[in-house]
Amino acid sequence: FSLKELHGIFPWLVESIFGSLDGIIVGWNLRCLQGRTNPNEYSVALDFLDPSGPMMKLVYKLQAEEYRYDFPVSYLPGPVKASIQEQVLPECSLYYNKVQFPSSGGLGLNLALNPFEYYMFYFAISLITQKNSPVTHHVSPSNSAYFILVDTYLKCFLPTEGSVLPPPSSNPGGAIPSPTPRSPAVPFSSYGMHHTSLLKRHIAHQPSVNADPASQEIWRSETLLQIFVEMWLHHYSLEMYQKMQSPHVKLEVLHFRLSISSKHHGSPAQSSYQALHAYQESFKPTEEHVLVVRLLVKHLHAFSNSLKPEPLSPSAHSHTASPLEEFKRVVIPRFVQEKLYIFLQHCFGHWPLDASFRAVLEMWLSYLQPWRYAPEKPPQSAEPLPRSVSDKWAAFIQENLLMYTKLFVGFLNRALRTDLVSPKNALMVFRVAKVFAQPNLAEMIQKGEQLFLEPELVIPHRQHRVFMSPTLGGSFLSSRSPAVTDASFKVKSHVYSLEGQDFQYKQMFGTEVRNLVLKLAQLICQAQQTAKSISDHSAETMATQSFFSWFRFTPSDMNGSYTGNDLDEIGQDSIKKTDEYLEKALEYLCQIFKLSEAQLTQMMMKCGTAQDENGKKQLPDCIESANGLILTPLGRYQIINGLRRFEVHYQGDTELQPIRSYESATLVRLLFRLSSVLNQRFADQMEVLCSREDFVGRLCRYHLTNPHLAQKIRYSPMVRDRTGQHWGPRISLRFLASYRTLLSLLMIYFLASWFYIGPVGCTFIILIGYFLYAVIMTFFFEGCKPHEH
Repeated sequence: FSLKELHGIFPWLVESIFGSLDGIIVGWNLRCLQGRTNPNEYSVALDFLDPSGPMMKLVYKLQAEEYRYDFPVSYLPGPVKASIQEQVLPECSLYYNKVQFPSSGGLGLNLALNPFEYYMFYFAISLITQKNSPVTHHVSPSNSAYFILVDTYLKCFLPTEGSVLPPPSSNPGGAIPSPTPRSPAVPFSSYGMHHTSLLKRHIAHQPSVNADPASQEIWRSETLLQIFVEMWLHHYSLEMYQKMQSPHVKLEVLHFRLSISSKHHGSPAQSSYQALHAYQESFKPTEEHVLVVRLLVKHLHAFSNSLKPEPLSPSAHSHTASPLEEFKRVVIPRFVQEKLYIFLQHCFGHWPLDASFRAVLEMWLSYLQPWRYAPEKPPQSAEPLPRSVSDKWAAFIQENLLMYTKLFVGFLNRALRTDLVSPKNALMVFRVAKVFAQPNLAEMIQKGEQLFLEPELVIPHRQHRVFMSPTLGGSFLSSRSPAVTDASFKVKSHVYSLEGQDFQYKQMFGTEVRNLVLKLAQLICQAQQTAKSISDHSAETMATQSFFSWFRFTPSDMNGSYTGNDLDEIGQDSIKKTDEYLEKALEYLCQIFKLSEAQLTQMMMKCGTAQDENGKKQLPDCIESANGLILTPLGRYQIINGLRRFEVHYQGDTELQPIRSYESATLVRLLFRLSSVLNQRFADQMEVLCSREDFVGRLCRYHLTNPHLAQKIRYSPMVRDRTGQHWGPRISLRFLASYRTLLSLLMIYFLASWFYIGPVGCTFIILIGYFLYAVIMTFFFEGCKPHEH
């Protein structure tokens, strides 16, 4: 094909691979393509889209001719789209000199992208647009072709060792030019300068192609990273986030959500809400999206940590540092920090309270631990002791203080609303506590808070200084930062640039957060006791459910309490894991916040160490009133989260219980009528027989009465004065309506037929056998009832 033909089919080819922007065309569906289910298509796709594969060779071939392709602005992330539509150039340098105005007016804005940018835009945005792909089998996101390609592109264009491989050239000895620069001569240190120029000032005369080898070395790396960050993280703007922190706006949004202002269409409250949330909450990241972002975070840590040590001489550094080394120095604070923080804040505040939050949690913890991706290896020891965090990471912790402290408080608020008896939720609490309990980490976080809370130095011009953000020209990791001269100002710059100048900081080691930790520790103690109670109950149930009891004539739960709970199905192994996770999490929290043994003992006494006489957990937290017990807010929380519960019993006539799912409704009604007729006809005779003190009286009492029934009933706490009803001796045939009883009888008759025993003879044998069983039980266990409980 000629270059002109390739230029014409390139957009069609990209859309055929990654799907259309509106999601209608699925394309190759790389997110669901896996090697174990489609090995041939999987290997072909990876080879074709490899950085050195045919597709990238086509991209570089078209790149050499400086072709441009239109990308609709309407499919860009919300903040970018809104900014461009308002004719304000976004801060990201990726959009410089690329916005194309339509000939008709203000609608239909497009970005004019070079082939490499166009390809990567489609590749990155396909993670978001292709959400409703048909899937007929379980898909593991980390094994999909898309996930593998992201990892491959990151390793190729952001290498931890060596330099970026040069693109293949269509001309022998030639070079692929880098795209048009943002300005005729912009040094790398000026990336992210203040960009608020209007699009009306769009420069028509673009400068010529820059052939500087230094810029050619990293332009693909910078472009790839900016596209990934913009497409995956920039769905919530910093300005909207800071506005949402205002109590007035929060209240206004709450009123809108409660439909208080729904009857006033077009009211200021509704207009303000729409303005604030036009693109703030519409985007909902998926678990797969978060996993890919975590892969990006982990690789960026490895990429940044591969920075060579700085020479002792500053002059030597200025002459020897390559653009790739400078890029490593600023890649996290300048390109990722702000957008990732807003992304995490949104996930912490809006993600459902279920186990899928684990993906967000692990991504957050990966960012908090750059030392895990450092090239140096920890020394091997015989015992796996926790690795101490080196003091060299103090600067990173201080310059990312909110990532550690405010998000930790956000996690505490989530943990206090989850069921910690669930093994998956207990694991998340354990993971966070384990990370923050690493030796020396809590001390460095506390040092960062002290630096932030230090009073301003008495310098006249400092009072009017505007704290710089990473996007305003300052590099937190660079030694060349022109304005940052002290650690305290670095921390304040970080905090105020993300949260605004009026931000009221909540100390992680302050009294308020410490009280939240104590509440969490109390819930952990309660969850441990609940797990133990469930474990004991399951063990008792397993011990009493023998093979013989399956053939009993009466279901064992005829008058028992309802004990159904989802936690009963998690198994003994999961309960043990839950207990281990919670125990270690509590130990780590004590290490982090220096909780004393006395405080733990007091919490254990508060959260329910007192148990009732049977070793079961007490009722939910209640208060006494004239009408009995009334639930407190803590009691409601305990019920909602399964920490405690009322024992629910049927308290009426056992013959009038609701028909169960394992009973025949017709037989229940027929047998009840028959029993009622027999009880009315022989009531006096049964009373006389049961009143006898000899063996016959004991046998009749065993079959016809249940003296311990009133003792087993535990009335509702809402009813204090209740007189128990007394039912005299009576016949109960309801057990014959049970499907289990009927099946047992059928099996017995079927086995008897093999020995040539007829139905009448088999019935006689059953009655004789049961009579002997009843006699034995009368002698030894008069109180035991075979079919009443």
